[in-house]
Amino acid sequence: QILYLKPPWTLANLLKCYKKHWMAVFGYVVPRSLLSTIECLSKHLDADKPFDSSTVHILLQESKKLLHAFSCRSDYNGVLPQAYAEVTKLCETLGEVRAALDEQDLSEDIMVLSENAACEKMEATMPNLQSTEEKELHPSFHVAQENRHQEIWSVLEGVWNTMNLYSIELFQKLDPSAVTMAAKASFEEAFLGLQKLLAAVKDIREGIGR
Repeated sequence: QILYLKPPWTLANLLKCYKKHWMAVFGYVVPRSLLSTIECLSKHLDADKPFDSSTVHILLQESKKLLHAFSCRSDYNGVLPQAYAEVTKLCETLGEVRAALDEQDLSEDIMVLSENAACEKMEATMPNLQSTEEKELHPSFHVAQENRHQEIWSVLEGVWNTMNLYSIELFQKLDPSAVTMAAKASFEEAFLGLQKLLAAVKDIREGIGR
């Protein structure tokens, strides 16, 4: 009766309900800091514009954090583990696509570097001539490299945050004195947490391999 938006819901409506009732309801179920995750998902899904691969990667990582947080409360009749597995598959598929694109970008970068080297050689033989093409390529190359560094940093930060979440959950399962919840977690929940940890480690290993 007091719900902000009544069903049937779209995903956008659900995220609005999360934000509206966050402090009064959901903040007591999952860490309140996850409100930033809800806002991130809502902001990008309401933008109604195409996503680049970096944005898709961020949205998938944020979705995994949200699913993981709610799974600490319940598996919701097996729905959450299935959803988590599907999002993980999407992350793996995206990783494969990005790896293929990176190889293509690397080939293009090598071609650019070769062209720059040829221009430098020509300048050495004709010092009075300047290559305008080199001036155009050089700044764009640095911008591409800077964006790539930011993308790598984003991936590593996502891995770090994910491992922190899993570490906290594991310590809660293994050390009863560290459990802050009102009731102790079941063995099934502990097993689910270990499965998620294995999936995360597998993602990290495959990422390093790529």
